[in-house]
Amino acid sequence: MTSNARVVVIGAGLAGVRLARRLGELGLSASDVVLVGEEEHRPYNRVLLAEVLAGRYAPEVIALPTPDRLVRARAEHIDRADRTVHCSDGSAIRFETLVLATGSNPVLPPLRGLFTPDHELPEGVHAFRTMDDCLGLSKAVRPGARVVVIGGGLLGVSAARALAVRGAQVVLAQQGERLMERQLDPGASALVLRHLNELGVEVHTECRVRDVRCVGGRVRSVELADHYALDADLVVLACGVHPRVGLARDAGLAVHKGILVDDELRTSDPHIRALGDCSQHQGTIYGLATPALEQANVLAELIASEAGASGAATARYTGTRALTRLTLTDFTADTGNPFDLAAFGEPTPRPGDDVIQLADATRGTYRKVVVRDDRLVGGVLVGELGTVGALARAWEGAEPLPTDGGPLLHLLTNDGGS
Repeated sequence: MTSNARVVVIGAGLAGVRLARRLGELGLSASDVVLVGEEEHRPYNRVLLAEVLAGRYAPEVIALPTPDRLVRARAEHIDRADRTVHCSDGSAIRFETLVLATGSNPVLPPLRGLFTPDHELPEGVHAFRTMDDCLGLSKAVRPGARVVVIGGGLLGVSAARALAVRGAQVVLAQQGERLMERQLDPGASALVLRHLNELGVEVHTECRVRDVRCVGGRVRSVELADHYALDADLVVLACGVHPRVGLARDAGLAVHKGILVDDELRTSDPHIRALGDCSQHQGTIYGLATPALEQANVLAELIASEAGASGAATARYTGTRALTRLTLTDFTADTGNPFDLAAFGEPTPRPGDDVIQLADATRGTYRKVVVRDDRLVGGVLVGELGTVGALARAWEGAEPLPTDGGPLLHLLTNDGGS
């Protein structure tokens, strides 16, 4: 069965749904836009999966608005000559413009014993990327269960914390020197470590996992490179993600690490665009929600203009200065124990940079900004993030700071800045 659409979007995540919604707001009819998503669930906000795992939100709470034309199937092949997408349910959709918002896949590390002879993950071993992953983990975890989380980045920290809140005995194994080393400096990372320790999470850094050991097809332990074994009822793989580019590569589009796009988010085929985690713009793959949403807004203006639904579009995507923010709320406690952190720009100074740093060990707060040539170039804050809004605005504006330093110090210490 073949149907037609002005715009076909492959991928029903944050970026794809935002694009479809904005196109409707800019004048395209519901019948003009088809969203193709292979998950059986309603589109959802992947950023909040850890909150579902922790039990704070039901799955329906993080659902996104569902477009009128949603095809629940896997896009299997793009016929560029015929401008047609062929799907796993046997349907085919002709397009004028195709948008790839295919997102990313979890990195599955090359560990011995990780896969069964059928190339499946053993029972008890879970990736943590999709709603099905989240629901599978939620069903499997029990108070007192021994869980090993492999990976100490943003996703691993979120998963470890959520599982600890569920009452599991959690061990986090991080190959790097510290937690969240891509976003945080040593001072901030130490506070994240302290927070996890207070929740009962045992953290091992500079720790390489070598084997996953199973008995009868079910995980029983994880062996480290030093031959130390960690007993495990569950293993969570939080080792990062890589852009999902197979469909684009098979179609002959230009791909490096991600799908290459220009400032109009156009691929090497003028009728095909790409955005979000799968795209690579000016050498950068962001892998964050904020850039994906900004790209969706820009692309909606461009497509609406090309379709004649709005005036001439001048929008171009020139990159995003992304801020990473993580809020971990202890909703199981009557008093609440929120743990907030934010990082932006370059928190690691270069020679000659000025650094302002404030730390309060008692309150567990930490604030640090880096100034280069009288401009705020980065910072990291942990706990009591009232200043993050004002600091982010100063960073995004890239305006010279006053030379006396007073206003910047005020931004760091004024909790009303957000």
